[in-house]
Formats: sequence, C-alpha cells, structure tokens
Amino acid sequence: MAMKYESAVLPNGLRVVAEVNPDSHTAAAGFFVKTGARDEAPDLMGVSHFLEHMMFKGTPTRSAEEVDRDFDDIGADHNAFTSTEMTAFWAHGLPDRLPRLSEILADILRPALRDEDFDNEKKVILEEIAMYEDNPFWVLYEQALETYYSGHPLAHRVLGTDKTITDLKVEQMREYFTSRYSADNTVVAFAGKLDFKKTVDQLGAACGSWVRTDAKRDTIVARVHESDFTRESDKVNRHYLLMMMPGPSQQDDRRYAAAVLSQILGDSEGSRLYWSLGETGLAEEAVAQHEPRDGTGEMLVYAASGPEQAEEVEAIVRKELASATQEISEDDLLRVRSKIATAVTIHGELPGGRMRRLGRMFMYGDQYRTLEEELARINAVTIQDLREVAEAFPLVPKVVARLKPIKS
Repeated sequence: MAMKYESAVLPNGLRVVAEVNPDSHTAAAGFFVKTGARDEAPDLMGVSHFLEHMMFKGTPTRSAEEVDRDFDDIGADHNAFTSTEMTAFWAHGLPDRLPRLSEILADILRPALRDEDFDNEKKVILEEIAMYEDNPFWVLYEQALETYYSGHPLAHRVLGTDKTITDLKVEQMREYFTSRYSADNTVVAFAGKLDFKKTVDQLGAACGSWVRTDAKRDTIVARVHESDFTRESDKVNRHYLLMMMPGPSQQDDRRYAAAVLSQILGDSEGSRLYWSLGETGLAEEAVAQHEPRDGTGEMLVYAASGPEQAEEVEAIVRKELASATQEISEDDLLRVRSKIATAVTIHGELPGGRMRRLGRMFMYGDQYRTLEEELARINAVTIQDLREVAEAFPLVPKVVARLKPIKS
C-alpha cells in the first residue's frame, strides 16, 4: 500500500494531518477538538456534548435541514462524538466528494447557536440523560468515576446532569465555544485518496479566519480516591459490580502492555474472567479494559450476575486480579497479541478508521506513528512487560462499586 503521511499547520495554528493512499477508493475527513468534559467548569458540565448537538442545528449560511441534505446529497457517512477529552466530527465518502465533504464539516464547526435551537435541543439532551439513567452499567460507571476522580475535572459527566443542563445559558455556551473551539485547539485529519496540497489550500480558505486562543487543558495530576460502596435500585433485577484502579496514561508506552494484560484478564471470550465466570454461568458478563487518558489512566473490571451469585463472583474477580500475571504462557500472549493486532488492522483498513486513529493520536501529542509501528509495539510486548506493568500499576481495586436490586 503506497501510504504517505503528510502534515501542515495553517498560520492560525490549525493542524492538518493525513495518510494519503492513491490506491484507496474512498476518502475521510475529521475535525478533532481538544475539549471535553474534563475541560468544563463544574457548573458547565455537559456543555461540550451539548455543543456537539448544536453543530448540526445550522450555521450562518445553512439551516439544520440543509446540513442534513448536503451530507445526504454527497452520500457521506458522517457522525460525531464527545468524550471526556475530545469532541470530533467526521465524514467518509468518495474521493471526488472530499472537497464538498470538508467544506460542510468546516461550516458546521462554526454554528449559529441560535436561541431557539438551544432551547429546543436542551430538551433532547435532558431526554438523553434520562435514557442513560436506565442503563445500569452507565449509572454505576459514572458514580464510580465521580468517586475515583473526586475533586478533579476527570470526574465530570460527559452528558452533564439535569441541573447543569437545565441551568445552562446560551451565552455561557457561546463563551465556551469561543474559548475552546479555536484554530490552535483543533486538528483536522484526512485519510484515503486525496491531493494534500489542494486539501490544505481549501482548508485555508474555509478555516483561515478561525482565531487562535491559546486554549490550555488543566494538567493537574489527578489524585485517586478510594471507596467501597453499594447502591440499591428498583430499576434493576441483576447485580452489577465495577472495580477501578490506576493504569498507564495515553502518553505512557506501558499502555501497550496494559492493553494486552486487560485482554488476558477480561476479554469477552477466551480470557481468565470468561473461563471462571462466563463459561461457568456465574455471570452473564465479565470484562476488563484499560482506559488510557491524557496524563493518567485506569483499569476497569465489570461483571453482571444474579444477586445470589454476587458474593462468589466478586471473590473470583479479586482472585483473578491477584493472579493475573501468574502462569501466563507464550501461547496466551501470542493469542491476545494476534487478536489485538487483528482488531487494529481491521479498523485501519478503511480511510475512516485511519482518519479517526490520526485524529486521536494528535489529541495526545505531536508524534506520528504508522499503523505498522503500532502493531510492532503490540507484538513486542513480553511476559516480563506484563509483570512490570502489573507491578507499577497493581491490580488492586481503589474503587469498588455495586448496584443491586432493592430487597422486597
């Protein structure tokens, strides 16, 4: 594959990166803004996600209907997401549609933020919050995260709360947008068949007027808080367990070993938790995952079972955590490395996946790594690496959270 990495920075600080492949049959573009729940003031919690919705409600030159119609007219697959650390808007389509596709994305990144649209969309956000309150894992995860990162912006809820969204004023949203959605806080990523110089020139025309604000992220190191709590709810009839403990950050190369270790411990099939809990029928779900973040990270273990199996399930989870790096064979390591490498490769086969990989990469630093380099880092993980990461980040839960039915 004749893949070539290209990069440029516009005079206003907007960074443009691309993996150009003349043999590709499609092209993708994405705007990644380094802002999310952790960058919000406590009373503005949820504004980044709210803004994501508002981007599709129209611009000074397009109505909401025209935004949808213009994407449809070029047959583009498009979407957006907001996380704790970034907000992204992307689209994927045929190469000859890329200029139009990029122009639409650039336009919606400068929304009108009309009062009426704001008031109407606020109702949608509140409905979304209510919907997630019916998701047992999400309820438990948010409460555990708030406890684990208590007092730090990483404890913020991506959707916000009923109160923060209800109290939010459109003027506050406009101020937040102006300060965070700046040229120098945004990365535009491309992948697939494209002319990079022409693409950069087009972006210069579309985004050259965007201002620089020198937006910064609060990089205060999060202090981990310990807690053990149980919540009861009349909305559930199963028992849910979530454990949280420190893990490597997105900038820490030990994240590769942590990712492999989490797969060995709690992949959806063929893992330690799968064989001890899933295959035995003690739990219908038991998984582990590593979540690297900007400057920190955590390891999560989650299990769902019948209330009568709850104590046994928790005891087994603790036992598996304590022995996670024991008796690991080269065959175990090869199997997991192969599975991760396959998933990464499949994700990177299409320009859409490569574009999103590029965007995320530059949200956490300025160093470009090829997909092949990423795969090499995964394949280089050894059993000793697993033991060293487990020693540096002990698999000892700092927060243990449970959600169970109210006893009748």
